[in-house]
Amino acid sequence: MNYQETVDYLYQQLPMFTRVGASAFKKDLHNTIELCKQLGDPQHKFKSIHVAGTNGKGSTSHMLAALFQQAGYKTGLYTSPHLLDFRERIRINGEMVSKEFVVAFVEQMQPAIESLEPSFFELTVAMAFQYFALEQVDIAIIEVGLGGRLDSTNIITPELSVITNISYDHMHILGNTLPEIASEKAGIIKANVPVVIAQTQSEIESVFIDKAAFLGAPIHFADQEWLIQETEFAQGQLKLGLQHTHSGDMKTIRTDLSGQYQMKNIMGVLSAWKILQKAGWELPEQTVLTALSHVKKLTGLRGRWETVAHDPLTIFDVGHNEAGITEIVQQLQHMVYRHLHIVTGFVKDKEVNKVLPLFPTAATYYFCKAQLPRAMDQQELAELAQQHGLRGHAYETVQQAFQTAKQQAHKDDIVLVCGSFFIVAEVM
Repeated sequence: MNYQETVDYLYQQLPMFTRVGASAFKKDLHNTIELCKQLGDPQHKFKSIHVAGTNGKGSTSHMLAALFQQAGYKTGLYTSPHLLDFRERIRINGEMVSKEFVVAFVEQMQPAIESLEPSFFELTVAMAFQYFALEQVDIAIIEVGLGGRLDSTNIITPELSVITNISYDHMHILGNTLPEIASEKAGIIKANVPVVIAQTQSEIESVFIDKAAFLGAPIHFADQEWLIQETEFAQGQLKLGLQHTHSGDMKTIRTDLSGQYQMKNIMGVLSAWKILQKAGWELPEQTVLTALSHVKKLTGLRGRWETVAHDPLTIFDVGHNEAGITEIVQQLQHMVYRHLHIVTGFVKDKEVNKVLPLFPTAATYYFCKAQLPRAMDQQELAELAQQHGLRGHAYETVQQAFQTAKQQAHKDDIVLVCGSFFIVAEVM
């Protein structure tokens, strides 16, 4: 098989959560353990940092990768889902895994695929771990796919665990209350391995404290270690003045990630940096500041409050659940524009009825459906949205919705694309 045939085979033969939903989620780590055993347990052959959370884990993973890259370490990065190319999931120093490696790996694992029938995600995790081991990375930043405790990535023993925040998402799998969801995410906390919690949330704080205490894992709440003294937003850059609560040290951070919501993620990254420095990683302050100002260039991160055009200002954001949409709406309150056009679509298993009331009623909506079985019908979405006072039309394809929004927008308007990774991916 060539590369395209190999990727088609992976999509068609293996159950893929992003396409079909919960039926692709395996409720144990058996397949991942077995696949990795056949590869000689590559997950034990490199150092790692494990990142979980409902929102912000992708941005946080990319920021941490940028820090290590900028400091001269050979840095692996495993994230999901991808936007345009399967290989975005597996990178070293910002470079995607080669097509040749993907083809060779799938060929090598063919007998195991046929006997174990792994999910798409299980095989991809094994592929990433094997690549990082063979390439002898100094460290790999590993983003959890879903949850934590039963996620395929949870067979590593990292140098550090990071949990970004907890909100309602994938409740049919992770639980219906925040403490239940937090308990699943806390599954990445390992014995004696420090853990950073980026955001203190009173309802679930004790879940993390208790789990960390039980495992003897030193715990750090980043937003208790850093105080935000100033924020400034200019030319697609976020500038933050932060003070360390213990030492009183002031830090001025400029980042090319422009979403206001990155503030919480940055505090988590800074707390992680302090712990890693103490553990002996050479991450000088100036290197960290430089890395945070060039995250996109270093790592290839896309789709986080990403400005793709001006006149009209056109923004892509992969925010897709309650917390993500709340952050997007708060961001919009800081923007100056004449009228807002929102291109959006969701997948069926999102709690769309909880998300729709968060959207501004003064915008014009372009409802659409991504090309995957899990996607919600655009007409059904438009009707639901109408019940929440959101006005707009339904479009057969994402491109049709986006092109219409661009045509109807005045140069002083904003066109925002959000609601699902897959909507943003298709527009790209």
